[in-house]
Amino acid sequence: MIEPIVPFGLGEIPPLSRSGVARDEQVRADPEHAARLWKSGRVILLDERLRTPVDQDPLRLVYRPCTDFGEEPVDGAVLLGMLLDENEQSFWALPHDAELSGEVFPPADSWGFATGARDAEGREWHDLRGVGSLLDDTEAGLLTTATALLNWHHRAGFCARDGSPVHMSQCGWATKCEQNGHEEYPRTDPAIICLVHDGAGGNGEQVLLARQPVWPPDRYSVLAGFVEAGESMEACVAREIMEEVGVPVRDIRYLGSQPWPFPRSLMIGFAAVADPSVPVRPAEGEIEQAKWVSKETVRAAIAAGGAIEGLKLPGETSIARQMLSGWAQA
Repeated sequence: MIEPIVPFGLGEIPPLSRSGVARDEQVRADPEHAARLWKSGRVILLDERLRTPVDQDPLRLVYRPCTDFGEEPVDGAVLLGMLLDENEQSFWALPHDAELSGEVFPPADSWGFATGARDAEGREWHDLRGVGSLLDDTEAGLLTTATALLNWHHRAGFCARDGSPVHMSQCGWATKCEQNGHEEYPRTDPAIICLVHDGAGGNGEQVLLARQPVWPPDRYSVLAGFVEAGESMEACVAREIMEEVGVPVRDIRYLGSQPWPFPRSLMIGFAAVADPSVPVRPAEGEIEQAKWVSKETVRAAIAAGGAIEGLKLPGETSIARQMLSGWAQA
């Protein structure tokens, strides 16, 4: 009896989809409860570029007691969540004007940007893109949420309806405008990301990868794009692949999702099948190069830590890496 082909899935849970704390909307709306949580809470600091201090070996977030900044929740503090234990340990984030200097490259297998810096004590500060995959489940979730919320507040200082200034409410999970009390909530933009393969043997033997002009040399990834108004996810997959590389796709199926708060995306992963004999036509100004890559080549890059000559895979923080790993293992 011939065993049926099992469709490939994600190699593991995307790093930024992990979490170890509970979110509770009722707590956010209860100032007295929030004030109690603050007194025993722990806070992470983020600078204007959303970098946070980390300890090394193992890499961990650096926490401060909330009461170092005041006996009650201070302006700008956002509640990230709580541990479900008898102590109801809470975690918060707070913008911080840090005195940082120099450049520190993020750990290996990130996206290759020199985003880090050092403070006066010599401690490294890194952003979510650089260290998200190296944190444990709880800390990855905390930094992802902190990045998403503070990114939103950096960009949402005025009411979208009447233009008046806004102030935080609900422990940072909403804003109210000063003029009419309109409430706004954090915005998330859905974006598809799709692994296109040739369908050979069911799970394919080649994958279609592309690179943007601004990426480091030899960096390739799967294709992605934003969902338009009034458009389904599946329709977006077909449209974006056609627009970016001129290739029609079929057999579109869902794989998984991951928040990508740069500044406010939710990456929704799909797989699709295309004919490798169809000429690839990269979109001018958006895609510098696109090519079919064999499964053996992708496996070799993964085994080498993410890069071989001519091919650097997406960093571990991205859902794209889990998609490629799952496909390569199938």
